[in-house]
Amino acid sequence: MLDVVVVNWNAGPQLRECVASIDKYGAGFVKKTIVVDNGSQDGSDGSLDDFANVTVIRAGSNLGFGKACNLGARHATSEYLLFLNPDAALYPDTLFKVLAYMQDPENSKTGICGVQLLDETGHIARSCARFPSLTASLAHSAGLVRFFPRLGYAMTEWDHGQTRKVDQVIGAFFLVRRKLFETLNGFDERFFVYFEEVDFSYRARQADWVSVYLADAQAFHAGGGTSNQVKAHRLFYSLRSRVLYAFKHFSLLSAIGVLLTTLLIEPLSRSALALLRRSLSNLKETWAAYRMLWHWLPQWVLKGVTR
Repeated sequence: MLDVVVVNWNAGPQLRECVASIDKYGAGFVKKTIVVDNGSQDGSDGSLDDFANVTVIRAGSNLGFGKACNLGARHATSEYLLFLNPDAALYPDTLFKVLAYMQDPENSKTGICGVQLLDETGHIARSCARFPSLTASLAHSAGLVRFFPRLGYAMTEWDHGQTRKVDQVIGAFFLVRRKLFETLNGFDERFFVYFEEVDFSYRARQADWVSVYLADAQAFHAGGGTSNQVKAHRLFYSLRSRVLYAFKHFSLLSAIGVLLTTLLIEPLSRSALALLRRSLSNLKETWAAYRMLWHWLPQWVLKGVTR
């Protein structure tokens, strides 16, 4: 049995579609569904009243993804936890295949499992990644990953057609053994959004657990989700979380290298790409995100503010 945690922030009808798929295809597998609402203002949190097995926790404000997941997980009691994005949905045999894999004694060291995610067109989304490194961060900041994808941490060069061990699977469908989640004290809440599952997967690897991408099981994922509503903020949170991750897990010299390339090289490469695409909106979003990043930096350095 497992418990499903869904973090909602203005997901609109996607939230109900997600929960409906759990209700329809989770019979015999799902003990409870826990929806943590991060202060939504679109009424989506009130669309679930007719689902009997759903607990809605209203945070009252936007706690961030990791902190909201931790809040939901505290209400879980099953052997497994599934963190599912509101823009994702289950298919008829998703949970059957995942639990069969996890309960096989040969896979007892698999602590985290992701599945093959399909988009609206039925194409396989690239949903696995390597752990970040200084080299990968440099390549990403300079825009080199568009020409040499193997240099980056996103595994876009792989077709995701086979089951294999990976460094990490994305948080859209993130199944974890509850004992592992509790041992690691859940997600690091310093990451408001983005990199929280990267950090968790890295800490799991350090504790000798394995992450597996299961190609035999599928789920739906629209991608982008509610973060598409606030693109400049999305970029800011991603940049900030990258810096926080580097200073948590890299050497000081490497972390400073990530910081400098993020601040000095990436805004130029992003601006150049926006100009090539003749996208004034992307250019504005880039510099709006960097204004927020520069505003945050002194607060982090002087006061330790991470959120």
